[in-house]
Amino acid sequence: MARAIWSGALNFGLVTVPVELYSATEDHTIHFRQFQRDTSDRIRYRRVNERTGEEVPYEEIVKGYELEDGEYVLIEPEELEQIAPGRSRTIDIDAFVDLDEIDPIYFQKTYWLAPSKEEFARAYSLLIEAMSKTNRAGIARFVMRGKEYIAAVRAGGGVLALETLHFAEDVRDPAKEIRKLPAETKVRGKEVDMAVSLIDSMTDEWQPEEYRDTYTERVKQLIEDKRAGRTISPAEEPPEATRVVDLFDALSRSVEGRKRKRGGRQERRRTEPDLSELSKGDLDKMARELDIKGRSKMTRAQLEEAVREAREPERRRAS
Repeated sequence: MARAIWSGALNFGLVTVPVELYSATEDHTIHFRQFQRDTSDRIRYRRVNERTGEEVPYEEIVKGYELEDGEYVLIEPEELEQIAPGRSRTIDIDAFVDLDEIDPIYFQKTYWLAPSKEEFARAYSLLIEAMSKTNRAGIARFVMRGKEYIAAVRAGGGVLALETLHFAEDVRDPAKEIRKLPAETKVRGKEVDMAVSLIDSMTDEWQPEEYRDTYTERVKQLIEDKRAGRTISPAEEPPEATRVVDLFDALSRSVEGRKRKRGGRQERRRTEPDLSELSKGDLDKMARELDIKGRSKMTRAQLEEAVREAREPERRRAS
């Protein structure tokens, strides 16, 4: 069970709801340590005085801000603490905005907000219901771990989500940052129509569980292959860029390919039986063909779920 990383109150007009903040995401990246090649010697970092070469204890380190002339202003940790905002105990919603008006570039990190006690569930649920119906997000400021945040509080999946946002000054102007912005180019109408057709043919429902971190999977496989002394298979090279003269042809062939693929998927769906309509005997037979272990002790509902899970990898490959 996750632990709350912040607790306080969510203020909505004259309504106050005591809440707790939980991380909504976690990092599953594979982390490595550094070694010197051909040895088992770990590489470690030390805080070293660049003039004397001596290691400096952490308590003797202060911060320095570099000025334009190369000089530094040295700041003591206590001086930063004196001006830091206090540990805020409230999330005060100042205004509500249409959620669709917030450009995704401003979203930073997602947290869950939960009522701190069961007795506050009614006010909490009321806010979820009202925000869901209006598609509004509450814009608020709060302080966590000595840092001030601007945040969007929204309803999502039966809970309140708090999205920390970038401040406007954090967002860069692409015209100033990108060396070569593409010049405005006139495109042919039939190319636009074909591109729209391709987008329509590729349109589907958002199902995040169908997208996996394949790079991390390949890293895990690399580790296992190295451990077992197996040959490493390199990844395929990316495709070459489509030439401008072939653009319409590439779009046309893409649309036709998507139509055939969708037609095949629909045909499979028509021929595949609806598991919810099958008897326990039929499900047991399918489970036997899929070599599902422990099927003899499963209830009908358990058999249906096991068969569905066993067939899912095959369905993904086919799609």
